[in-house]
Amino acid sequence: MNGLTQQIQFIIEIDRLKQVIRQTLLTDGSRRENSAEHSWHLAVMAIVLAEYAPEGVDIFHAIKMLLIHDLVEIDAGDTFCYDVQGNESKAVREAQAALRLFRLLPADQGRELRLLWDEFEAGETPTAKFAAVLDRIQPLLQNQQNGGGTLRTHGIRRDQVMKRLAPVETGAPELWPFVLQVIDDFVTAGYLKDDTALITQDFRAENY
Repeated sequence: MNGLTQQIQFIIEIDRLKQVIRQTLLTDGSRRENSAEHSWHLAVMAIVLAEYAPEGVDIFHAIKMLLIHDLVEIDAGDTFCYDVQGNESKAVREAQAALRLFRLLPADQGRELRLLWDEFEAGETPTAKFAAVLDRIQPLLQNQQNGGGTLRTHGIRRDQVMKRLAPVETGAPELWPFVLQVIDDFVTAGYLKDDTALITQDFRAENY
């Protein structure tokens, strides 16, 4: 099998990402987005929000990372970030998928994309951290626009969202105040369960 044949096979294979449906609704709430749409959206966000990237972030490298980071979902499926049980096996499922998918390419190219995927998963470089920030902010923005979306559907709490969005504080500090404001607005609008209020209620009940 020559290089071009392998590349065409890979290109055809990744079309399957368009069939992987995520939990997050589109901004108009009409349907759930697929993982290919999600990846495209993140890549554009990297361009538009480049000015908020900390020193050391390579935007072009981040775009490449964001475009391939979810290809493993072709085999592994999308795992909802608040699905505790599903996330227990996520790393193993996705590593197996990465092994198969990137081997479809010529060795050098497959190695390049695998290294991009590994860097994103490790989340240690400034570029990977910035890419992860965008991956977390995008669903937040969609839920903001569609009336709470999956946050309301699944009864997600404020503390869960704060934990999920925490990487923004260090990965793109200038965006952190905006994220905090959106989360506070969600609580006010009733999109999120206010864990602080729940703790207060439990304390009062215990000491009644």
